[in-house]
Amino acid sequence: MRVWSSVVAALMAAMLQSAAWAAEYPARPIRMIVPYAPGGAADFFARILAERFTAAWGQQVVVDNRAGAGGNIGSDIVAKANPDGYTMLLGTSGSNAVNPGLYTKMPYEAKRDLALIAMVASTANILVVRTAHPAKSVQDIIRMAKSNPGKVTYGSAGVGSVLHLSGELLKTVVGVNIVHVPYKGTGPSMIDLLAGQIDMVFSNLPPAVPFVQEGRMRGLAITTAARAPALPNVPTMIESGVPNYDVASWFGVMVPAKTPSAIVEKINRDVQRILKTPKTQEQLKAQGADPMFKSAREANAFFHEEIAKWAKVIKVSGAKAE
Repeated sequence: MRVWSSVVAALMAAMLQSAAWAAEYPARPIRMIVPYAPGGAADFFARILAERFTAAWGQQVVVDNRAGAGGNIGSDIVAKANPDGYTMLLGTSGSNAVNPGLYTKMPYEAKRDLALIAMVASTANILVVRTAHPAKSVQDIIRMAKSNPGKVTYGSAGVGSVLHLSGELLKTVVGVNIVHVPYKGTGPSMIDLLAGQIDMVFSNLPPAVPFVQEGRMRGLAITTAARAPALPNVPTMIESGVPNYDVASWFGVMVPAKTPSAIVEKINRDVQRILKTPKTQEQLKAQGADPMFKSAREANAFFHEEIAKWAKVIKVSGAKAE
């Protein structure tokens, strides 16, 4: 009986402590790590959240870009941070769901060390070339690749990103040899594309939309089964003659796995509140992104499911961390 009473007392104390943390949270500035360089979709979403959090919480939320190793460097910082809610990660399907199946050795254990506590958005991806490139369609790229195997290059946000796997999936489905050129984020890949250093880039939709609308890049194909409202004239991969091709990217807020539940719930509620505001929805829509609404528990269950899903895709495609 005494043992049982001790257990109950310990649980009650933990609950009261968690509630106390949430009541005073946040009491100091917060760091939101983006595991890629500035200029990509993860950076775009992080800066929207940071601005809204800062206004709502009265504490500065600072975006900290820590690129490298396909997102593993930034993710590892958060995985090993104090679980107090003051270090967050703008996690992505590539850096956090793909990497555990792609890298033979990870600096942290994804499901054990990190928790996805709030979804932010999902977005289609897009294959783009600079406007001066001779390819006008995906079929043009396929013909070029088959005529010059190993000569056509594609850039991505990094090894293990969903954008990397978008290229690997194209190679597998149509049987072409195109060369992956990894970058530390979409922004740097776009710079090299415009400079003519690479032939094409698989990009998340948000950073690509302005370039396509301004006529600086040509959108060849959207990676999802449906066209993107932000770029309605760009066909899908399926419409372009690549069967069964359907790839999207997601983004969400992650924290160290042992972060107190009361803080987790507070962050989740505030993210959902931000996503429901007309201003945020307008910003997401303009970039071809759709808000995602899940509870903290649903989000983390989804995260674990995504790890298993991408592990199977990686095994079939034969993709490897370079």
